[in-house]
This record gives sequence, structure tokens and C-alpha cells, in this order.
Amino acid sequence: MAGIRLPPDDSDISQARAPINADLVSDDDRSVAADSWSIKSDYGSTLDDEQRHADASDALASGNFRTASDYKLISDKDELDSEVVTSMLGLQSYWDAAYADELTNFREHGHAGEVWFGAEVMEIVASWTKSLCIEISQGHIPNHLDDAKSEPLEQSEKYLSSWSVLDIGTGNGLLLQELAKQGFSDLTGTDYSEGAIDLARSLADRDGFTNINFLVDDVLESKLERQFQLVMDKGTLDAIGLHPDGPIKRIMYWDSVSRLVAPGGIFVVTSCNNTKDELIQGVDAYNQRIILGASQEPDTTKDEPVVLSQDSPPFRYLNHVRSYPTFMFGGSVGSRVATVAFLRS
Repeated sequence: MAGIRLPPDDSDISQARAPINADLVSDDDRSVAADSWSIKSDYGSTLDDEQRHADASDALASGNFRTASDYKLISDKDELDSEVVTSMLGLQSYWDAAYADELTNFREHGHAGEVWFGAEVMEIVASWTKSLCIEISQGHIPNHLDDAKSEPLEQSEKYLSSWSVLDIGTGNGLLLQELAKQGFSDLTGTDYSEGAIDLARSLADRDGFTNINFLVDDVLESKLERQFQLVMDKGTLDAIGLHPDGPIKRIMYWDSVSRLVAPGGIFVVTSCNNTKDELIQGVDAYNQRIILGASQEPDTTKDEPVVLSQDSPPFRYLNHVRSYPTFMFGGSVGSRVATVAFLRS
């Protein structure tokens, strides 16, 4: 699972968030015009999005998925409407088909495929995350990183070598390659699509990043037994939200992420379907659910009540990228992409 795609740079600014269209409505009642969000990779791609959607539609009609119950909201439809096509971006079958095509294109033409959100966003995320980790390693809690002075690579490595990094829904693994260029060395990428992992391994081998570890793993049912000091997500939460059972799967997502991030570690999420404030609100909702659940657990002793610190939720907001271009629309200021960091308690 790699993420949802953005509009081309030359698109009208009103496309920064999907335009409202009665025929295209996502699980949380926001429109997600997926076909208009395509931005081709600087690394090249010969994939045809319309053909990809047609192929995925055929696969959906033929029932090549896990179980019918997983997709009960769309299994009884005789024809695929636009809402179903949008939700297909949340289905594993869609990504399996997409990465099978990407892998074929790599083997035949050497193409790395698409860079989700674009190469510029990927580079900003990697550089900003490096600065964030260095600040934390130096004992600082950063308030603003966009103007931070970049450390030379040899100085960065002494701080970053101790950071274990996990990229969930890594796709073609190019974000991990970019993090390796920034000085990170303990790097792991997971994706539930075996084709994505095959492609990521092939690209890493070709580009000389043989130290990156890639594993097939579903973040919603992760089998990983270790925790990581830095967990990255670039688009995976977006895709999960487009599943027909998106609200339930988002709860599973936050439960899993909270187990994967080590205490004192950080979680960096990049989204094009959520604003900064919406990402923070989502984490706040998760924190409240955990706090409420803990307060309702039976006492372990008869004499002492459960003491729950309201000041120590699982995650708290740490920082966000401020360097993405912004625009004014409908009286609000926003940007096409949001990247937010949270500190694990």
C-alpha cells in the first residue's frame, strides 16, 4: 500500500483537496476524486490509470479478494459505481494488481514506478524527519524545523545510526532510500502487497541500498515483534480510510501503530486526505479512547483504584512540516499535503 495520489503541479489550486462531487463520496463523507489525484513519478511510469481501474474493476467483479464479508458494502452491486472505484484504493487487490504492473515495468523497462505525492514531497519529508530526529537526539524538543540548518552527512550519522526506522505501507521503498541518503541505517519497510515488496527489494538492490530490510506484513494485523524509534507513514492511512470498512480499520491502524512505536519514539505521518488539524484530531480521539478504556478496566486490587494520568496519552503532537506550499480557498488556508510528527509516551 503506497498511498493516494495528488493532482499534478499544474492543476487548478481548487483541486488541492478533492472537489465536492455528489458521485464521489468517501467513507467519512468527504469526496475523494481518486482519478484526478494522479501525479506521475519523476522516475517514469508507463502505467495507464484508466486501464488500471478497469483491470481492478474486472478483478472485483470476478471476486478475486479475500472474503466477501470483508467487502460486504460493495459485494451485492451489479455494476461498479464511482463510489466503489474510489473505495477500491482501500482494497489490497487493487494494490496487488498495481504493483504487479509496476514490477513488470521495472523488469522490462527499468522504471521505478510512481513516487506517491511526488519526489519533492518525499525529499522534504526525509530531510525534515532527519532534522527532527537530530534535535531529539540532542535533547531538544523542536518547535520549528523548516529553517533548521542541515547537518553534514558525517555529523548526521552519529545521531541517526541509533534510530531504528519502520516505513509502513512502504510501496516501492523509495522513501527508505531517501532516508538512507539522509544518514539513517537501521531501515525496515513493510507492505501487505507481496508485489510491492518484490519491487522495493529489486529497486534497493539496483540502487545500492542492500542494507534496507523489506518484509511482507499488514500493518492492521502486524506480525512484527520489535518496536521502532521512528515509524513513517506516507499515504497508508489515506488508503486505509478508503476501504469500505474504513472507520473500523482506522481504529485498528492506530492500535497497531501504538504497538510499533517504541516508548519515547516518534511517528511521522504524511497525508493528502487529511489536514494537519484532522490528523491531530484523529490522534486525540485515539488517545481519549485509550484513556477511557483504561479508566473502565477493573481494579487490580480492592483497596487501590486505578490511577490514570490524563497528562500521559499514548501520543502527543510534536511538530509538522510548514514548508509545503499553502493556498487560500473558501476563507481557509491549507496545503495539498500534511506531514505531522507525534511523540510516543
